[in-house]
Amino acid sequence: MNTQLKRAIGYILKISIFILVIWYCYKLLTNNNAIRDFYQLILEINPLQIYLTLLVIFVLMLINWFIEALKWRFLCSQFQPIGLRKAIESVFCGLSWAVFTPNRIGEYGGRVLFLESRKRVFGVIGMLVGAISQMVITNVFGTIAVCWFIGKYLNVSSMFYTVICLAGVIYISFFLLLCFNIKLINTWLSKIRFLKKYKRFLDLLLRYKKKDIQRVFIYSISRYVIFTSQYCILMQVIIPDMPVLEMIPMIFILFFVQSALPSLDLLDVGVRSVTASYFFGFITPHIVAVMAITACVWFVNLIIPAIIGSVFVFKINFFGTRNN
Repeated sequence: MNTQLKRAIGYILKISIFILVIWYCYKLLTNNNAIRDFYQLILEINPLQIYLTLLVIFVLMLINWFIEALKWRFLCSQFQPIGLRKAIESVFCGLSWAVFTPNRIGEYGGRVLFLESRKRVFGVIGMLVGAISQMVITNVFGTIAVCWFIGKYLNVSSMFYTVICLAGVIYISFFLLLCFNIKLINTWLSKIRFLKKYKRFLDLLLRYKKKDIQRVFIYSISRYVIFTSQYCILMQVIIPDMPVLEMIPMIFILFFVQSALPSLDLLDVGVRSVTASYFFGFITPHIVAVMAITACVWFVNLIIPAIIGSVFVFKINFFGTRNN
């Protein structure tokens, strides 16, 4: 395939992806009743207060993805050092691909295409390390919150509750072991027959030492704190009578359930809303407000970044390499 043909195909792909992202985001917004409910709710609140609140939520979103870019740059340092600007562009570009792919799998493709072609498989492995650290945090806090929820709101016997808590401890221990013993993942994956031919790529996992994993873990827990803070801030402004000490574990459960369910971003907000309405129904009667807040956070954290990232699609080099 000659250079001009590659370039033409590249332009067609970029324009197609850009149009698809914009169209998809438009469909997500126009078919979303929860966003309209949120708009109706904020009309009843002091305009200055709600504007400042939304500004804080937006700034937290930028900080969140900036931290993710720092994490991505750090993970890339083991196979292809990249600059911060390129890391930010690739993270946002990945988000634009994520919105129209199941379980946001397109985020991998959108991000690693900013790397040299021979380094892209390494990029997938690096993203796997970052995703595992984020998953561990979600599962650890989510499991603790679920145990708290069962003990407080469900009528179960003490024996059954003890068994659940013990199972939770084992579950948490497994994920912590998984996170801080990255060599185990390499060993397990290397034993899978069809992955053996990718051993040289999987060996990238061995380059990440314990101190590297700890740093990635800090990035991930910082993002988790930001996610939680966004919900807390909006709920305290819109539903001020909701008890904070019960609100926080409910947010953890929301993240936990959301991470466990396969979904498409078109349906993702619906899954979040149904989950939130069930669990938050135990602590507040304002279910419509909870669903609206969930939709707002989803819009700020995923849809706005996807629209921003669609611009960076034009910086992708599908077939060749791109200098840092």
